[in-house]
Amino acid sequence: MKFQKRFQLSFLFFLEFFIWGGWFVTMGTFLSQQFNASGSQLAQAYETQSIGAIIAPFVIGLIADRYFAAQKILGILHLIGAALLFTVSKAESFASFYPYIFIYMLLYMPTLALANAVAFNQMKDPSKEFASIRVLGSVGWIVAGVTIGTLAWEGAQTLKYTFYMASGASAFLGIYSFFLPNTPPRLGSGKKPSLREILGLDALAMLKDRGFLFFFIASILICIPLAFYYQHANQFLNEVGMQAAASKMILGQISEVLFLLLLPLFIKRYGIKNALIVGILAWGVRYLLFAFGDTGTQTWMLLFGILLHGICYDFFFVSGQIYTDFKAGETNKSTAQGLITLATYGVGMLIGFRFAGWLTDQYVTDTGHLWKEIWVQPAIFSFIVLTLFLIFFKNETIKLKAL
Repeated sequence: MKFQKRFQLSFLFFLEFFIWGGWFVTMGTFLSQQFNASGSQLAQAYETQSIGAIIAPFVIGLIADRYFAAQKILGILHLIGAALLFTVSKAESFASFYPYIFIYMLLYMPTLALANAVAFNQMKDPSKEFASIRVLGSVGWIVAGVTIGTLAWEGAQTLKYTFYMASGASAFLGIYSFFLPNTPPRLGSGKKPSLREILGLDALAMLKDRGFLFFFIASILICIPLAFYYQHANQFLNEVGMQAAASKMILGQISEVLFLLLLPLFIKRYGIKNALIVGILAWGVRYLLFAFGDTGTQTWMLLFGILLHGICYDFFFVSGQIYTDFKAGETNKSTAQGLITLATYGVGMLIGFRFAGWLTDQYVTDTGHLWKEIWVQPAIFSFIVLTLFLIFFKNETIKLKAL
């Protein structure tokens, strides 16, 4: 791939994840500080991501795969998103905050699959090329966290500025998207789509493959404990007294960068199956570290738990995206990416956010929460998922192009 095209795609992922990391990590703390929100209200806010992810495959299947170029849809969605994020920053109560963040996430979540579709469309061998381009997304998330920590928005309780920052970046990406490499629809717009195509059943047919079916189910299940991290990690770290928690959490994205670069080598040597297993294992270990760590002598446990993010995310989710692209037919790559987005950020995390919100409300104290009791439960669930994955995925063999 030529340098110019590689740079374009890398910067796309930088902006895509800068926007998301710019407000999503600290939203729980923002809602707690600004509106004294309960765990259930935090769950409501975070599950907007999941609802958007459930709808995303239909947006992609109905539009990106058959009518309009993916990069143009991407641009339009981010421009509208910029206006919504700016409006969110002006909210004066949870009731006025929620509707706008809900609409925003309905529009943002399809952009994840669209960005992947634009990138994969330019690649001859995604298993070799994708990780080195997607790594800039992690860098974008890091830069967002560093900005929040440097400006001390958490301590000053001015996290509304995160929405200003993300709004400006979204407007820029909206314009930038129109200059990305053309990604035309794969199905002819002159052909009237069948009901099967409209409902994305061509991509659902992938579930007939035994290996992909178990991967799909595991993706849903592992995202239940994953939701605890996104929804409560920043709140947890602030409650236990960690200074500039958002800045500390970028250690996770730094490790994500490292492991994204190592991922192709790992897949080449050990295969995607083992990459997925390592990713699931890391989630359980991370939550045990959170359960027994503190900001005193056991601070290393909290920091190590954050650092595990690179393995947690890359080895399961990025490997999963590569695996999904490998399994998809040539005419349904966008729809297939939307399908796995539905499984992970959609169904799995919707259940996870609801459960995490309910669980944290059961362990409320006068000074915060009983975090040890909270974190142990998603750790146990992660190990159960790992056991099931080892049992049911054992006969799957994945052969990718040489790296």
